[in-house]
Amino acid sequence: MDSSNNGSRPTSKTGGEDNRPVEVILASWVDRFMAWLIDFIIVSIGLGILFALIAFPFWLSNYSNDTALEHSNFGPFHYLLSSIAFFAYWTYFEHTSGQSIGKRLLNIKATDMSGKAVDIKSATLESFGKSFLLPLDVILGWLFTNNKRQRIFNKISNTIVIKLKPREELTENIRYRKD
Repeated sequence: MDSSNNGSRPTSKTGGEDNRPVEVILASWVDRFMAWLIDFIIVSIGLGILFALIAFPFWLSNYSNDTALEHSNFGPFHYLLSSIAFFAYWTYFEHTSGQSIGKRLLNIKATDMSGKAVDIKSATLESFGKSFLLPLDVILGWLFTNNKRQRIFNKISNTIVIKLKPREELTENIRYRKD
């Protein structure tokens, strides 16, 4: 026995007390899609309300129908503003807790490759693909990084999405020690 650890079992940053690897359960594509869909609906409702409030003065004006149509068609501006809102939403939640509202409801979480919290740089990179290039990001991810169920921007940011264990499983192996 090594005397430097005072008789206690050696610990590892990558494993449990007996140095076994920690099991990480990758979230399914279905769970990830459902979380994205929930987030999409929530943010879209918020954006719909925001755009309605912005457009409200135009509804009350005496413009002709042609002028009203010009103001109602935001085109690329609408897409850009929406994408920026989604980007801010996902970057904030993935950096602060690893879970957007959709991920919380489905009990999944974004982490770094070792299961730790996502830093701001990684959250920003990961959210960019989801906000601006999602179809391309997912398709390329399925083709090239499917062993860890990563989108391309998950791969670039070194992040994964994991399934969280139910609360009962988290508390059954807890051991308390007094100092």
